[in-house]
Amino acid sequence: MAKPPVNTGKLFKTTRARTKGAKSNTQRYLPFAEIKNDVVILKNGGIRAILQIEPINFNLKSETEQISIISGYESFINTLVFPLQILVRSTKVDIDPYIALIQESADKQKNELLKSQTEAYSRFIQKVVDIADIMQKRFYIVVPLDDLEKKRTPVNRFLEWMNTDDTSAKAGIRKSKFSSQYNRLKERVDLVRAGLEAIGLGVKQLQTADIISLYYEIYNRNQRQSQKVTPKTTLNVVQDSL
Repeated sequence: MAKPPVNTGKLFKTTRARTKGAKSNTQRYLPFAEIKNDVVILKNGGIRAILQIEPINFNLKSETEQISIISGYESFINTLVFPLQILVRSTKVDIDPYIALIQESADKQKNELLKSQTEAYSRFIQKVVDIADIMQKRFYIVVPLDDLEKKRTPVNRFLEWMNTDDTSAKAGIRKSKFSSQYNRLKERVDLVRAGLEAIGLGVKQLQTADIISLYYEIYNRNQRQSQKVTPKTTLNVVQDSL
């Protein structure tokens, strides 16, 4: 019969220490691998383009215009042979650029009275936004293109979800297919753009830096106000990924 360990005053570890490696960060579980050429490249081989939509005030249109818009949207939907994702984001209004502009104007004032009034106006605007919690809505359409050669059964999707690690082999396959996929995705983007602009909506495709900023705001909700992504930051990220 085995003898119990002698108590020497030391604590025995009853659990195995967890090893921490380079792959233990949250980036491992993100679905996308790269952002380049104004598209998002997913780990599973699919790519995405993101369009920002400038809405119109439907209620201010006349009845004839409303009927025309509904008819045009119906025709646009019927021409689609691929799915679309519609994303609506409600975020707090960022007035920092406007406040900086007011402060710059105040610094240039030579009249002390006008300077003090401008600074008071700046503080007033900040207080109103903080109290009222003014929100703004932004509208996006995600245009997808997935690998048609891969049969995406429920089992395959589950295995992709479980296999979150990215490898050099996957990166090589994505790189070899990117050129042909990009051209096919561009055709879809042009089709969506033409259909939406025909009913009076403004359409703008997000560029690489814009996509990086968007994903940063989505995945860093608490830090996006205190640690903002500047154009210089996104440029450095893009250069590092090339």
